[in-house]
Amino acid sequence: MKKYIIATVVGLLCIVGLAKVCSPASSSPQDNQAQKSKVEHKKLKPKKTKSQAELARPYKDPKDLRKAGSWKSRSEKKKYPDISDPKKVVLRVSLKGNRVYVLKNDKVAYTMLSTAGVYKHGKSATPTGTYRIQEGRGESFFNQGLNEGANNWVSWDPEDANVYLFHSVPTTALGDYNLKEAKKLGRTQGSHGCIRLSVPDSRWLMEHAQPGTKVIIKDK
Repeated sequence: MKKYIIATVVGLLCIVGLAKVCSPASSSPQDNQAQKSKVEHKKLKPKKTKSQAELARPYKDPKDLRKAGSWKSRSEKKKYPDISDPKKVVLRVSLKGNRVYVLKNDKVAYTMLSTAGVYKHGKSATPTGTYRIQEGRGESFFNQGLNEGANNWVSWDPEDANVYLFHSVPTTALGDYNLKEAKKLGRTQGSHGCIRLSVPDSRWLMEHAQPGTKVIIKDK
């Protein structure tokens, strides 16, 4: 009987010992905190640094705006707005932001990728100020002095001399588009003073921008 009791006690002690060995070790408060920190660290994402051009834009880019350099397509996928009433429309140009905004009743109706005058000594080759769309417009031109041309132009020249224009990305003497310059569209400055647009955008503006439409040009 005694042997039976002793054997039973020994068996129970072995079971308890095995349970302690096999059971998972409880984590300390320090371990829990370390694991929590790892999880929180994974959730944190580095903030995206905005470029100088992004910081210069007075309005946020629409979701359907095509990527910079898209000179063959209209800038937004949606339809162009009605700009037939010059009293309700303003063309707002951001030189450093590389954008032209079509404002209707003080709200952005359309955003266009653009490239304006290069900056030298802190000043753009495109003059800032308030101007008006003029009567002057045409299918194409070529400047012998600059050895550069463009298509679909419309003037906003304050002297009505057709010097300062909205037009397409530049063309060569053979009439081909200058691909190196076209890639700058919506990305950086590059013109001699005019404001470059994509081929479809420039065509639309040439055909529909009414004389007297206000053009406001600012650095930002």
